[in-house]
Amino acid sequence: MKPLVVAYKPLPDDVAAQLRQHVELVEVDGAVALTELLANAVGAIGASLKITPRMLDHAPRLRAWSTISVGYDNFDVPDLTRRGIVLAHTPDVLTESTADTVFALILASARRVVELAEWVRAGNWQRSIGPELYGTDVHGKTIGIVGLGRIGAALARRAAHGFRMHVLYTNRHPHPEAEAQYGARRVTLDTLLAESDFVCLQVPLTPETQHLIGPAELAKMKRGAILINASRGPVVDEAALIHALRNGTIRGAGLDVFEHEPLTPDSPLLAMNNVVALPHIGSATHETRHAMAHCAADNLIKALAGTLRENLVNPQVLEHARTS
Repeated sequence: MKPLVVAYKPLPDDVAAQLRQHVELVEVDGAVALTELLANAVGAIGASLKITPRMLDHAPRLRAWSTISVGYDNFDVPDLTRRGIVLAHTPDVLTESTADTVFALILASARRVVELAEWVRAGNWQRSIGPELYGTDVHGKTIGIVGLGRIGAALARRAAHGFRMHVLYTNRHPHPEAEAQYGARRVTLDTLLAESDFVCLQVPLTPETQHLIGPAELAKMKRGAILINASRGPVVDEAALIHALRNGTIRGAGLDVFEHEPLTPDSPLLAMNNVVALPHIGSATHETRHAMAHCAADNLIKALAGTLRENLVNPQVLEHARTS
């Protein structure tokens, strides 16, 4: 009899078939159904659901969890580790598509693409536009990247090679490759905020990065600067951002993530012409989402077999298993 694995996100047919070669796969919808089936499951695969210790209290046989995402802030990682449950994620396959989304936000915000498209759709284009509808250039400007990981480095490549932008970055460690290939300069956060025309957030959500950008940080930015956030919503103090946008502290914002998702229709952000708001689409292409699901399934199969060596969030679980 094959071990039970629960999928709490719809999987492509070929990925589901791949898993069924190794496990009994049951697909469910919602936290209640997931929790019920965890009682007999050895593994789980999915995304976009908060996984709590209470849910895991009902999963005595669980050995591996594979999230179809690069972020893992939906998990209590220390709790998973304490229980001996391997957590795997998909960090590489979504890098390029997410960097594309970030640059789309930069261009759309700078050139007022969404605002002017709606202006045309409303029948307002009667003559050549005047300065009141002009945007701002992207090429040759300074981009500040907060967090130069995989996606941040892919963004730096686009900025430097494609748009001849000056690249500033903050990171826990220097990034010699980005400095050599893209002319990137590592600076303090205060310097980055003060000198950047576009401030792009590419950090994970941790206790240290929650509200990393608040009133004080927004006040340090150029008045003509644009804030881009495609990392995690709570990295930005949303109330402070709304205040800064209303008061002209910064020029605008391009946002793919928000403190509370989905964004409610009455959010002040949606009433602002200087905001481009997307529904968390960072990796949402057919090709990338399929690759993520395939990677997550492969991670889960290997984790259950004890052979997973990459894409591990808590590798100490396998290390402990090998030495015990």
